Amino acid sequence: QVQLVESGGGLVQPGGSLKLSCTASQTIFNMGWYRQAPGKERELVARFSRDGTDYADSVKGRFTISRDTAANTIYLEMNSLKPEETAVYYCWARSFVDVAYWGTGTLDTVSS
Repeated sequence: QVQLVESGGGLVQPGGSLKLSCTASQTIFNMGWYRQAPGKERELVARFSRDGTDYADSVKGRFTISRDTAANTIYLEMNSLKPEETAVYYCWARSFVDVAYWGTGTLDTVSS
């Protein structure tokens, strides 16, 4: 069983920045970030893919996903945050046998 531990969420003003991190308890095949805003479905934010990285169109140019492979850790740097991006951000991972895992989520609130 893979455990995913997220950190870095919180309250930020519009236009501000946050950096999230997620560490997996063991080596994992793939990792990424999703989010779920109140009353909405969970959506992809950014993830690593076979060809590099995938980003939601709405975050391109403002968010950056990065990783420390040796530490089984990924990061999500979020800049120019908007109030509508208030959501619970979830770390996602996929194992080498194609099993998906989710973190418990971290609430990011963008408000003045």
